[in-house]
Amino acid sequence: MLKMDEDALVCDLAETYHIYDYKQLPPLKVAVFSLGLREESRINRVISGNRVSFERRILAGMFDRLGMLIWMKTTDGQKGKNRPEMVSTMFDNQQKDSEVVSFGSGKDFEETRNNILGFGGDS
Repeated sequence: MLKMDEDALVCDLAETYHIYDYKQLPPLKVAVFSLGLREESRINRVISGNRVSFERRILAGMFDRLGMLIWMKTTDGQKGKNRPEMVSTMFDNQQKDSEVVSFGSGKDFEETRNNILGFGGDS
């Protein structure tokens, strides 16, 4: 834990146990305190790769669903225009997929695929 983010661990120990200088304690005692930290602690979020707590993810999901329901009742929503941006996607560690491409026929797909793969434009 110390190697991953010492500052996060120090902050969690100070907040939870009021330990401001963990180096004065025996290492085993610090390890026990570290393992007793809550799931939402900073160091546990660093270890799991989550930037925000589970509770905030749930709240963002609820916000997104409510916004979607309201949008569906508008004229834009009925036409499928101006879809609201999802707040919960800001928390994802994954990068967004690149632009989606569609094809009118199988031949168009084959030509594009061959161009990308370097086989030329002929089928």
